[in-house]
Amino acid sequence: MEGTDAHEETLRAFGLGDEDIAAWQASGLGDAEFVDWLTDRVARRPSGSRAQEVYGAEDVHEWARRAILDALALGPDDRLLEVGCGGGLLLRDALATGAAATGIDHSEEMVELARERARGATVLVGAAERLPFEDTTFTAVAMSVVFFFLDDPVGVLRECRRVLVREGRLAVYTTGPELRGTPAAPEPLASRGHFYMDAELAELAEQAGLSDVSVRNKDGGQLLTAHV
Repeated sequence: MEGTDAHEETLRAFGLGDEDIAAWQASGLGDAEFVDWLTDRVARRPSGSRAQEVYGAEDVHEWARRAILDALALGPDDRLLEVGCGGGLLLRDALATGAAATGIDHSEEMVELARERARGATVLVGAAERLPFEDTTFTAVAMSVVFFFLDDPVGVLRECRRVLVREGRLAVYTTGPELRGTPAAPEPLASRGHFYMDAELAELAEQAGLSDVSVRNKDGGQLLTAHV
C-alpha cells in the first residue's frame, strides 16, 4: 500500500476522520514527515475536533491526574502550574481544592479548551523549555503525560525548579518503556517519544537540582515526585 492510502488507514486506526485526513492532505508535507505530523495532531500539539473531544473527556488520563493530585495534596495556600495542560481537567480539579491554578500548553486549541473547562484558571500558550514566569512563582508544578515528548527533560525540570518556591513540590506522570507498543504508547507515536527506566527518570530530576526524588512505577505508569 502506498502513500495516501496507507496514511489514511493509519489516521483512521487512531480514531481520526475525514477532517483530519483533509488536514493532512492540506499540509503539503511529504511521506517522511507524516509520523511527526500525526504525533503533533494526536498528542504533542493536539488539534481538530477529534482532539478536542478526546482531551475534553472526563476520563482522559484520569489515572495520571489522580496520581498527581494525590501526590501534591493541594490546598488553598497553593499556586499550581501545570506544564502541558491539555484540556484543563487537572486545572479544574486543582481549583476545586481552593488552590490557584495556572496552565501552559503549546497547542492554541488546547489552551482555548482548558480555559472553557477550568474557568478561574490562568491558561497561556507557552513552551516548557522557557516558562513565561518569574522565579519562585508557584508552590507546585505538575506534568501529566507530557514528559515523554520533551527533548530536553533536564532543562525543563530546571525551569520547573526555577519557578518553584523553596520546598515547592513537583509531580510528573509519564510512560515507562515496558508500555512501548501498547495502547498507552502506540507505534508509530512511540518512535517520537522518550522512555526512561525508573532509575534514569530519577537521575534526570537529580541532575536538574531537585531533592527528595522518588519514582513509583505501577504497571508501567511512572510517577516522579520531588521537592526544591
